[in-house]
Amino acid sequence: MATIDRQATTLALAHALSAAERGLAVIPLSRTKLPALRSPHRDDPTAPPCHGECGRFGHGVYDASTDPRRIRELFAAAPWATGYGIACGLDPHHLIGIDLDTKSGTDSSAALRELALRHLFTIPETVVVLTPSGGRHLWLSGPPDVVVPNSAGRLAPGIDIRGAGGYLVGPGSRTEHGAYSTAPGTAHLAPAPCPPSLLRILLPPPRTSQPAPASTGQHGQGLVQFVRSAHEGQRNTRLFWAACRAYENGLGPELTEALVDAAVRTGLTEREARSTITSASRMTRHGPGS
Repeated sequence: MATIDRQATTLALAHALSAAERGLAVIPLSRTKLPALRSPHRDDPTAPPCHGECGRFGHGVYDASTDPRRIRELFAAAPWATGYGIACGLDPHHLIGIDLDTKSGTDSSAALRELALRHLFTIPETVVVLTPSGGRHLWLSGPPDVVVPNSAGRLAPGIDIRGAGGYLVGPGSRTEHGAYSTAPGTAHLAPAPCPPSLLRILLPPPRTSQPAPASTGQHGQGLVQFVRSAHEGQRNTRLFWAACRAYENGLGPELTEALVDAAVRTGLTEREARSTITSASRMTRHGPGS
């Protein structure tokens, strides 16, 4: 059984509630920086994928919330938690984390400066979190209709990206290797908007479009079902992802109405759905910032 440090758990909860007041959705973390609550489906290898639809805790970043009552319930279910994670990619900040690591033996800060010179962007003044190993997390805010994926070392050795479906260890968390803290002078800041040129390289390159098939087929229906099964907090992200895949495979115009209908069924307005699909079309054809 995990060791319970009530003082550390109380402090982690306090920091998590403070983050939630700023619109950041949080989950409890253990000293290993992993979600403190294990999956309720871990002993059932035949269980279908579940992102919390079952109503129980233990779905990692999908448990994340800004509701103080739910956060207290999460921490009450994990009294061994000594930290908290902040979910990326969610409203209202659509957080993107730039993780500058020190364990790779490379100068990740220098690598980021080189990327900035090469791609003509400047890292704005923003929240910076210091890690126990001497690394840094830079918090940036992304556009609401763009899905930034997680990656490790894709931009440069020692630079990891935390995007949709990922999380950042929140300042005030305690881990096996020490505490995370906010860099002096940045605690009061909101995550700054991600520079368009940086956003461009955070996204995977678009796939080459294929000729449109005669019908949407199983792949098209799968994309529609993927959108239709989204729950609150995933709706826009899933729609954007599915629309990108549709346009990459030459199905965009043919699937538009079906995707709009699926998105409206999940709770988005028709205007929101069409705006997201239009953004996906533009992003797929030209790349962000074009």
